[in-house]
Amino acid sequence: MSERYDVVVVGGGGAGLAAAVSAAERGASVLLFESERELGGSTQLSAGMFTAAGTSVQEALGVRDSPEAFFQHYMDLNQWLLRPGLVREFCGRAGAALEWLIELGLEVPARVSGNAHQPGLCQAGVEDVWRGHVPKDQGYGVVRVLDRARRARGVEVVLATRVQRLLTTGGRVSGVVADDVEVAADSVVIASGGFARDPELLARHYPAAGRAGEALFVVAGEGSRGDHLRFGEQVDAGLAGDGWGLMLPTAYFQRMHHWQSGFPPKSRLHVNARGRRFMDEDASYAVSTGIIEAQGGPVWSVFDERARCALPAGYADWEPGKVLREAEAGRTARAGSLPELAAAIGVPAEALTAEVDRWNARLPRGSDDDFGRDRTLRNKGSEQPPDPIDQPPYYAVRTLPAELVCTHAGLEIDASAAVLDRRGTPVPGLFAAGEAGAGVLGARYVGGGNAVANAITMGRAAGRSAARRAA
Repeated sequence: MSERYDVVVVGGGGAGLAAAVSAAERGASVLLFESERELGGSTQLSAGMFTAAGTSVQEALGVRDSPEAFFQHYMDLNQWLLRPGLVREFCGRAGAALEWLIELGLEVPARVSGNAHQPGLCQAGVEDVWRGHVPKDQGYGVVRVLDRARRARGVEVVLATRVQRLLTTGGRVSGVVADDVEVAADSVVIASGGFARDPELLARHYPAAGRAGEALFVVAGEGSRGDHLRFGEQVDAGLAGDGWGLMLPTAYFQRMHHWQSGFPPKSRLHVNARGRRFMDEDASYAVSTGIIEAQGGPVWSVFDERARCALPAGYADWEPGKVLREAEAGRTARAGSLPELAAAIGVPAEALTAEVDRWNARLPRGSDDDFGRDRTLRNKGSEQPPDPIDQPPYYAVRTLPAELVCTHAGLEIDASAAVLDRRGTPVPGLFAAGEAGAGVLGARYVGGGNAVANAITMGRAAGRSAARRAA
């Protein structure tokens, strides 16, 4: 290992690998530090879905879309709280970043996908034009393609090594210190992930996660310890996205991502403290967390014995035996009738009974003129309507935002991925991307693939900018 490089990248997830490969493509010598024992970070743990507009996959399927339409949707969903210039650049570059991955060998077949685990094009969030590009082999496939490109371009990697601090010389970033060894560089890219694994930083920068209490669990990479925030303090970097992050609604007993925990019954309805149904139970997590939090009290997922028994075996949480054990332990409500179930969860019996009757009169017949869940199910490739909820005993599982996926507070960046100081001036020699480079991920997560698209697109921008500065 040399002690001087054109570019040093901190973090080997999707953003860091994209930055390293992009810098090397521009002829820069690159060294990448990864704090864990393998590359991949949170990207490797994800479905790998990539949100982008105007892509070859969309075109092959006859889907007409554009970066401008993507930008409008993105900003509207985030109530225009984000900097339009940065988001416009992101939306404009995301399609090219996906095509770059495809050129590197990522497989995204031009076919309709029903969900984040079927390769193809799917509905990522609440957009009317589908933009969720699901690759073969999920997030692992994205990392594998980038790592192959990294090796081919001679990017050096140091694993299991956590960068301690930045080096600065004359007001500019000039390298890093790792294992007490100084490594000089013309540019440094911070792509160390978020801070979901640091309780103190969570309490300070994303306290909403604490509302889940004991039900909270984290699915972000183990390296998500907030190093980017500590590096930012060294150079008086600006902060963006404070108080924002992504929490997914889950059952109180879940502790893993849904592809390990399993999925709740198709035949279920959500009711609030008034015993009223209030949402499409399969609404995208782009909006579902906000809908649940707006109820101002507990939310329950109600289903019957037939639905419990129909759960597939082999998952960690949503499987027939686990639900039964939770009920027998008194943690999941169970009753022989709907009025008894209502009493157990403290909601009006008349309201709960009426809502289940209304649900049974519509959903099993393939319609839902209240919340449009029939359309959501069709978009997910589920043509068979749900069964009625009419076979006792009945169950009610507390449902709340408790799965912490990513945090959005990080170093403020501009469209070139340069880190800005508190005055809005670029910090010479410092770039950031992914969760570490904030401003793209907003108060509203746009949908599946938002974080991966941000990581790769802005990681690519950071690598190019860092190499350009070195040159």
